[in-house]
Amino acid sequence: MEDSWATFGRDLHLDLSGPGGLRAALLRALREAVRSGRLAPGTRLPSSRSLAADLGIARNTVADAYAELVAEGWLSARQGSGTRVAWGYLPDGARERALPRTAPAARHSPGAPHHADRPRFDLTAGTPDVSAFPRTAWLAAARRALTAAPSDAFGYGTPAGRPELRAVLADYLARARGVRADPDRIVVCTGFMQGLALLSRTLGTGRVATESYGLGFHRAVIERAGLRTVPLGIDERGARTEELPALDDLRAALLTPAHQFPTGVPLHPDRRAAAVNWARATGGYVLEDDYDGEFRYDRQPVGALQGLDPDHVVYLGTASKSLAPALRLAWMVLPDRLVDPLLAVKGAGEWQSGQLEQLTLAEFISSGAYDRHLRGMRLRYRRRRDQLVAALAERAPQVRVSGIAAGLHAVLELPPGTEQSIVQAARWQGLALEGLGDFHDPAAPTPPRDALVVAYGTPPDHSFAGALDALIRALPPGE
Repeated sequence: MEDSWATFGRDLHLDLSGPGGLRAALLRALREAVRSGRLAPGTRLPSSRSLAADLGIARNTVADAYAELVAEGWLSARQGSGTRVAWGYLPDGARERALPRTAPAARHSPGAPHHADRPRFDLTAGTPDVSAFPRTAWLAAARRALTAAPSDAFGYGTPAGRPELRAVLADYLARARGVRADPDRIVVCTGFMQGLALLSRTLGTGRVATESYGLGFHRAVIERAGLRTVPLGIDERGARTEELPALDDLRAALLTPAHQFPTGVPLHPDRRAAAVNWARATGGYVLEDDYDGEFRYDRQPVGALQGLDPDHVVYLGTASKSLAPALRLAWMVLPDRLVDPLLAVKGAGEWQSGQLEQLTLAEFISSGAYDRHLRGMRLRYRRRRDQLVAALAERAPQVRVSGIAAGLHAVLELPPGTEQSIVQAARWQGLALEGLGDFHDPAAPTPPRDALVVAYGTPPDHSFAGALDALIRALPPGE
């Protein structure tokens, strides 16, 4: 065997020729083998002792090279599993070849299982920091709720949800979000998606205006119910609700007024008024998705739009961002005339949320634990937001960041035409990242602008610094 190469498996060589000494040559060869796909994602590398013997070099040289490539995200190392090629590094087309054809997409998928292709770092939107779930306080609330639970709580339940939770939610939403809520107008559901599906089926036929930046599967849920969607433009003042009267056959408008997803802007007061005026004039409904309204940092809280007109605005809230998606608890505050039609739809075979989980959440809120948890998470997310802004200012000052006064994500503006290449560069850094174009409605008349959606709320604390480093490395250099 020649001194300049080592064989892994079949016809795969590491070329150690070139400038810079053995360590630099080994780093260069391993990076090239991963980049080209000759070392496939998940491949277990030889131990440093074995590779050093094969190459005829010092073991410390190999160990140091492995450690540097792990730090850079090219390789991963786990006790008992050895050193492997990180799944975040895939050449063009390799992800489709490497994954089973039946593997489901993980992004935004409730209950998606963990797959080995998951990158090392994750800054994609859709989940909070689930490692911060308040297990001890939740367990204490569950014990109290179970002890006090009436016997009927162990039955099938009713479509509206537990009366204890609806009463607590009415008080909390009025106090914290400015919602005008009566318990009899609240319906508990198994997540926002079920609520949106129920509303869509209740509305019947016609069209629903959806923001031109948003989640595609929200549009899909509406369309599966037999409605059609039409995009509503977004600018620096939020959704252009003044355009609603010009849209024919419109039954409802789905909006994110407190913190537009994903651009991060609040809906301007004039446009809030325009949305309500349209609903009053036409008998339509505004569907208010208040997905992260509790999280704000540098501004006064933006109250719920529903407070302006409870008879024409449906308020939708969820525990998915404030606590955890696994709870599958959300709620709707309905206009009076929608309550009975929606309950008729929900009662016709729809899943009900677990009654014991509902009682636990009611106890968790009424005991004050929910408010304490939210205050703690605001501080945690604000620190991360500040870390992100500081890192960009120091290491990538050419990048403008927006949408940071509230919520769990920020938007990084990019030069035109660079979004996809930067998302690809992030993948090579072992970082899952989304471009703003991923959220653009293809039916919108205006093209998407180039930007990144960076969800600083997603990673656990221990990996956030590494995620920021990977993000900075993926960004284009300044002028």
